[in-house]
Amino acid sequence: MKNILFIIFSVFVLVSCKTKSVVANKTSEVAASNITFFEGINKKEEFEGIKINSIINAETGEYIPTINGTFYIENNQKVWINFQVFINVARALVTPTGVKAYEKINKTYIDSDFTYLNRLLKVNFIDYNALQNLLLGKSFVPVNEKDYLLTKTEEGYTLVSSKNQTFETDGISRAYKITLNYSPNIDLTKVNLEEVNANNSLEISYNNFENIGAQKLPKNVKIIIKGNKTDQILIENTKFEFLKMETPFSIPSNYTKKEIK
Repeated sequence: MKNILFIIFSVFVLVSCKTKSVVANKTSEVAASNITFFEGINKKEEFEGIKINSIINAETGEYIPTINGTFYIENNQKVWINFQVFINVARALVTPTGVKAYEKINKTYIDSDFTYLNRLLKVNFIDYNALQNLLLGKSFVPVNEKDYLLTKTEEGYTLVSSKNQTFETDGISRAYKITLNYSPNIDLTKVNLEEVNANNSLEISYNNFENIGAQKLPKNVKIIIKGNKTDQILIENTKFEFLKMETPFSIPSNYTKKEIK
C-alpha cells in the first residue's frame, strides 16, 4: 500500500511539475510575443521624404467639394500640404513648433501652435510626431505596455487602455478611454478615443495597406470627429512616392489672421 501511495504521489508530483513547466513555457511565449508586438507598433519610421497624392471628401453639414490633396512629409521635420479644387485653394506647413496655413477664398491665415489641430480633432495631445504618425497609419497615441490590455483575436490584436489615459496641455488635463485595433501583421486598423466626462470622441480607421519599399502605408483613411456634431473626413491616398521635393510656403501680406476659438 505504501508503495502504491508513493507511486501515485510521485506521478502526481511529476504531472504537477510538467504542468507548471508547460504553463511557465506558455507564459514565457506570451511575454515574448507581447514584447515583439509592442516593439513592432512603436518602431520608428526610417525615410527621408514621402509625397502622397490624395482625394479628400469631407462631410461637415456644409457643402465642401471634393479636394485634391498633396501631402509631403519630411521625416521628423515638416508636413507640407497643398489643397486644390480646380486651382490651389489652401496650403499648410506643419513643423515641430506649430501650424501655419492660409486659404485663398476668404484670404485668411492661421499661425498657431498645435491648438488648432487639437481643437479640430477634439483632443489635446496632438503634436508634430502624432500628426506624422496619424497620416502614415502608425500609432499616434502613446502606447505603453503597462497601461494597456492586449488581446489576440481572429481579426488580429486589440489594445484597450486598462485605465484612463491622461494627457496634460497648458496645465489642463483631459482623460480618455482608448481602444486600438491591429491586423494579424500589426497594421493599425482603427483607433477610438472617448474623452471621459465629455461628449467628445475621435475614431480613425485605416484600410488597404500597400507595400511601398520598406513601408506599409494605408490607401484609405476615415476620420470621424464627434462633439456637438459629427464631422467625417474620407481620405483616399492614390499615389505614394519616396523623394525630396520643394515646399514653397509664404502667407500673402494682405491676408487676415484667423483667431483660434
